Amino acid sequence: MAELVYPPVSAFVKSVYRYLGLRLQLIGTEHVPRYGGAVMCLNHVGYLDFSFGGYAALPSGRYVRFMAKEAVFRHPVSGPLMRGMKHIPVDRDAGSTSFATALRALREGEIVGVFPEATISRSFELKEFKSGAVRLAQQSGTPVLPTVVWGSQRIWTKGRPKQLRRNHIPVTIAVGQPVTITADADAVVALAGVKARMAVLLADVQHAYPEAPRGEHDSWWLPARLGGTAPTLPQATEMDREDARRRQAQQE
Repeated sequence: MAELVYPPVSAFVKSVYRYLGLRLQLIGTEHVPRYGGAVMCLNHVGYLDFSFGGYAALPSGRYVRFMAKEAVFRHPVSGPLMRGMKHIPVDRDAGSTSFATALRALREGEIVGVFPEATISRSFELKEFKSGAVRLAQQSGTPVLPTVVWGSQRIWTKGRPKQLRRNHIPVTIAVGQPVTITADADAVVALAGVKARMAVLLADVQHAYPEAPRGEHDSWWLPARLGGTAPTLPQATEMDREDARRRQAQQE
């Protein structure tokens, strides 16, 4: 079936990258298969990470179908675009439906993008992973593509103002070697293995990142482990819990 929506949206996104003057670096894009299904497993540090993950697949001539929260599909503008690009809505109250849709897409040879942390990491470290990516790979017989994005938090992330101006921010997207997970593998062990590979990939990208904070007030985007002022992982976890408690109270 012809792709009517994804190509023009990709062209528009590229024009936005050019307008912002982003210094994009792609690493390991040869690991994205040109044919067949795969689960692209990404870290999550900013609101635009899905666009960068999708960008990393373009050199292989592939489009990524991202699993995204269902509310985005209800929006009058983003909804038709998300459906047109064949992204997959995730309803947290009916997760089995979205899982089945993603599994079918993988078996049909699509690349499905998954954020195993579910939400943006305020610490910019890897949070606890949910098991969906590994279970999808196991049940579909497709590989996992460990993928990391770094620098996108400086453009737009949780709790910070957008920087949608010509800022020349470096953004690195790195794809690691595919991970094969056999049907009889222990899912917990396999998940830990994928996370460990992503941790190494992320550390390498952070080490090679071409810019450092310009003073104390600019160090918010750097993890505390690397001398920045971002919350530590335990602090960020407590902030997420507080957000969840606040949402729950509003619903009651």
